[in-house]
Amino acid sequence: MGDAKTLIIHPASTTHQQLSEKEQLKSGVVPGALRVSVGIENIADIKADLEQAFAAIK
Repeated sequence: MGDAKTLIIHPASTTHQQLSEKEQLKSGVVPGALRVSVGIENIADIKADLEQAFAAIK
C-alpha cells in the first residue's frame, strides 16, 4: 500500500480494524481475506517468496 515492495496484509485486522464486523462485511472485507499489493521486485523473487509461504502453511 503505497510502497514499491510487495506486501500482503489482512484488511480485517489492519486497514479496516476500526470498523465493526458488520461494517467490514458491508464494505466487502471478509474475515479470511488477504490483500496482495505487488511491488516492483523481480517477479521470480516474488513467486519464490509466495511459494515458500504457501509451502509453510501446508
